Amino acid sequence: MAENGKPKVAFYWCASCGGCEETVLDLDERVLDVVAAVDIVFWPVALDFKRRDVEAMPDGSILAAFVNGAVRTSEQEEMAHLLRQKAKVLVALGSCAQLGGIPGLANLSSCAGVLACSYYESASTVNPEKTLPQVLHKENGFAVSLPELHETVRSLDQVIDVDYYLPGCPPTPKLVWEAVNVLLGGNLPPKGTVLAPDRALCDECLRKDTRPEKLTLKEFKRPQDILIDEQICLLAQGVVCLGPATRSGCGALCPQGNMPCTGCFGPTSRVRDYGAKALSAIASIIESNVDEEIEQIVQTVPDPVGTFYRYSLPSSMLRRRRQA
Repeated sequence: MAENGKPKVAFYWCASCGGCEETVLDLDERVLDVVAAVDIVFWPVALDFKRRDVEAMPDGSILAAFVNGAVRTSEQEEMAHLLRQKAKVLVALGSCAQLGGIPGLANLSSCAGVLACSYYESASTVNPEKTLPQVLHKENGFAVSLPELHETVRSLDQVIDVDYYLPGCPPTPKLVWEAVNVLLGGNLPPKGTVLAPDRALCDECLRKDTRPEKLTLKEFKRPQDILIDEQICLLAQGVVCLGPATRSGCGALCPQGNMPCTGCFGPTSRVRDYGAKALSAIASIIESNVDEEIEQIVQTVPDPVGTFYRYSLPSSMLRRRRQA
């Protein structure tokens, strides 16, 4: 508890886009209720807190720490351990923290490859001296240091013990609000709980009644290649929609916007590997028993790894591409 009697709450941002920080702000006027109920003791993206402020806190003095983003750098790993030490409850906020997220697709490459693409090979980069960031640089008696970039992107629970997960890219403000109320109410769910409904997204999709009882396809189409009917099941129109393999809780926002689900809420509790489940769901509707034809149909799915493991590669059974 803080001196004012309020429970302490912390937020931190690792390897992610910042959308999870935005979703906290998207609570709108309810954020005032959060501020009234808790004492935010660490939120560097919004308020002037320093690492030393957290280090000075007694262990376990923070009620809940919400950590978003995957772990890619030495600084992120250090902060994850520090917040785990200081917080009674640690919540992985968003798909990057829960599953590795889009930053985890860097596991398809090496660190050297990522740096080369960023500093040498991109079309907008002019770097004739091929300068790269250095962990330590000394100049005129002064030293400047940067965090070390790890070879492998990891989900938060591959680095520290996580109590609860809030899925989504980002989680909806509704889920964040409900999670805060659960934590403040003290009636905590079992450790490891994903704080979202444990059923498939199709269950809450407004198009679900238009999906054929037996759905089969001979071709998959990209959303920009067809005029999508706003009422009909996206899969029935040949668009790769991962709703059958994805946890619900977002309100099927992407299908409501006439775009397919890309799987950011991750798997239900009955799935071990999200990408394998999604791939299986799509493969099951291919209308052919001929190997050559199946191969042609599969080729119409662009970027299979990016499609089926977009948010979950680091936490999958594959985890990363093996480097030669």
